Amino acid sequence: MAGEAKLIENRVEKPVSTDDLFRFIKSVISDEQQEETGPFYVLDLGATRSLVETWFHNLPMVQPFYAVKSNPNPAFLKEMAALGTGFDCASLPEIETILSLGVSPDRIVFANTFKPESHIKYAAKVGVNLATFDSNCELEKIKKWHPKCELLIRIKVPEASGSAFMFGSKFGALTEEIVPLLKAAREAKLQVVGVSFHIGTGAINFHSIQRAIEAAKTTFDFAAQLGLPQMHILDIGGGFTSGPKFTDAASAVKVALQKYFPGELADSSLKIIAEPGYFFANSPFTLATSIIGKRERGDVKEYWINDGIWGSMNTLKDDHDEVICTPLTIKNPTCEGLKTWNSTVFGPTCDPNDIVLKGFKLPELDVNDSLVFQNMGAYTSSRGNDFNGFKTSAIPTYILVLMPPLKQEK
Repeated sequence: MAGEAKLIENRVEKPVSTDDLFRFIKSVISDEQQEETGPFYVLDLGATRSLVETWFHNLPMVQPFYAVKSNPNPAFLKEMAALGTGFDCASLPEIETILSLGVSPDRIVFANTFKPESHIKYAAKVGVNLATFDSNCELEKIKKWHPKCELLIRIKVPEASGSAFMFGSKFGALTEEIVPLLKAAREAKLQVVGVSFHIGTGAINFHSIQRAIEAAKTTFDFAAQLGLPQMHILDIGGGFTSGPKFTDAASAVKVALQKYFPGELADSSLKIIAEPGYFFANSPFTLATSIIGKRERGDVKEYWINDGIWGSMNTLKDDHDEVICTPLTIKNPTCEGLKTWNSTVFGPTCDPNDIVLKGFKLPELDVNDSLVFQNMGAYTSSRGNDFNGFKTSAIPTYILVLMPPLKQEK
């Protein structure tokens, strides 16, 4: 049943270099210079493919189901579908979006433990037959509207990952609730086929992954003791970030799988999936913004840009450590050799807390100069709103694809 997940190989895009990225951004700004340049995204499809390759190289036994909520950009979703990933959908509209790409419903997991009844009925209608639950209430709704749906019981795992965002207060069955829920599913004649969990977004303590997989194994054992049909799906959730942290996390996953599911790995009887969102969505997107105002307060330069905390920058409220901000000026495009100043960057709204950067070193900038933010794909545009009339939903995305040169015939 299980085995190594597969990457679709007939894709040829390559990641663009930083120089190519900024050259493209400058060209867009130059083309729009006659008018005020609004904020815009650049999506590097080559970087998307590179991340999928990295996933399959490090976790070949784990099929990724991309968390659509992280960034539902249509071009990005289409690329992920073409590269062979599955999709974690949390609502009827997300399921509709993925099915509209021609994706088979068996590549979707309905991973929301509390679903509106109308959404459950829609899943049944279109053949999305794998969903999560963690309560008797959800079992009752599923029995009524989608009794053939296969279920994953989501469990709460020890919160020791150091994650920026934890989910245990809202999602996951407590240890003492697991057996009663499994019994309730059996009495309702519903099929629980596996276990899911999520250690939190941006985990830094990867020992927590091993503890979570141990807890999942305990749940498998509970089901076996109750005489339920053998579970065969393990959903290890999300929380993965790219770079060295991912390599460490992947190693922890493989060690834990070998420790707690050695037989299932040996006979390929266990299907292992994950729900990464941030990992795939963050680095392929770059956001370019324009300076719309400036002020000096003592030795501090203050700037206003045309996107902010109520828009794409909402995640910066919780994490400023990963900000990569590069200035582009009209007078000196490279900004080389320019003196830098302690600077504050505000978003465009009337909210006094709309502060994007504070104490950040920048050269002196003017209106219509630009600030470019890299790694701006995850939970940015998808969480922004239209406060004060600054419409996050209207920010355009430019698609950047660097194709290898064609072979010339002799």
